Amino acid sequence: MQTLVIVESPAKAKTIEKYLGKGYVVKASVGHIRDLPKSNKNAIDIQAGFVPNYEVVQKKQDIIKELSAYAKKSDKVLLATDRDREGEAIAWHLVEALKLPKEKTKRIAFNEITKEAVQEAIKHPRDIDQNLRKAQEARRVLDRLVGYDLSGLIWKKVRYGLSAGRVQSPALRILMEREREIRAFIPEAYWVLTANVVSHDYTFSLTCTEEPKEEAEANRIVAVAKEGLWSVKEVKESEQKRAPRPPFTTSTLQQTASTRLGFSPSKTMAVAQKLYEAGHITYMRTDSLTLSEAALGMLSSVIEKNFGKAFIEIKKYKTKSKNAQEAHEAIRPTNPVKIRAGSTDEQKRLYNLIWMRTVASQMKSAQLAKTKILANIAGGTIPDFAVRGSRVVYDGWLKADPDIRVTRLH
Repeated sequence: MQTLVIVESPAKAKTIEKYLGKGYVVKASVGHIRDLPKSNKNAIDIQAGFVPNYEVVQKKQDIIKELSAYAKKSDKVLLATDRDREGEAIAWHLVEALKLPKEKTKRIAFNEITKEAVQEAIKHPRDIDQNLRKAQEARRVLDRLVGYDLSGLIWKKVRYGLSAGRVQSPALRILMEREREIRAFIPEAYWVLTANVVSHDYTFSLTCTEEPKEEAEANRIVAVAKEGLWSVKEVKESEQKRAPRPPFTTSTLQQTASTRLGFSPSKTMAVAQKLYEAGHITYMRTDSLTLSEAALGMLSSVIEKNFGKAFIEIKKYKTKSKNAQEAHEAIRPTNPVKIRAGSTDEQKRLYNLIWMRTVASQMKSAQLAKTKILANIAGGTIPDFAVRGSRVVYDGWLKADPDIRVTRLH
């Protein structure tokens, strides 16, 4: 008895075939095998209710022949494409293009490429989620209707080579509305005054708590400040807690990798894809903050071993977005015991970032001591000058993520 498993990428196929062993053949579709025709004329039948007319991607003809041959020789076909809208759509297109019989075809999905996750998915086959598949189809149809038609109009009316689209056009409008606000803003002049003072041979800078809008007033404050005798007027101290950030979603991973590693969003996703295919991290296209019970158990052990039991504080984060898919997981290491993973420097750096964020998310809050010093001259005929500072009094989750600056916590 032979079971054909179809995944999206060849790299993933090799890994999964090793996990499944004898009786399974794992092949790759190498992404989408069908799409809308390049000509917009016959792509979508609007009169029939926006029905898309798909065609086989020309360069995928040989792949379809190969998959079709394996499917005919197999007793069962499992569609193991990615567990998102695109993956569900690819699974449906495979059924249509290969003419797979319903009775021997099932869909499986896993969040990570580990032996345990793949074997667990094999035990729970299901039908294709038509709602998810249709959601992808709606987006694809909108892309074509908006992008093709608007881009053509812009070429004629504005300039050849410009483009429009379902996402980029509304985004451009938001940017332009903000730009108009910036251009309409009438700036007002004001003065920021600082005083370099010395106390016990230590020099530091104080900033005026008011920002005068008149030059004469600014000059008066400076003149009086230079002649006066300075003293500390008040010292205010307070404690603040800084909770750890939740584990990564796709967007927060892209943002943080840009800030801390200098990666572009596309580079982040390309490197994350390699880490996912190698089995180091969970699926990297997700809007969920959820971590599985098994993952929370592993993270507890890792925190206890590396930092001590006192630092553990298990948290279950909830996504604010109504459309978030809570059945999915946040991006996390598949095995957090491994502090380092990846075959290139870029992969190692991104994995380390994911490891630190995931582990830190299950640790206690950091505690900061914040101090504000107010100073003035004798007589107090000028506004107070102030300096603020903070220090970490309890590391908490900062133990796992030491690279983050304390200044970023504010």
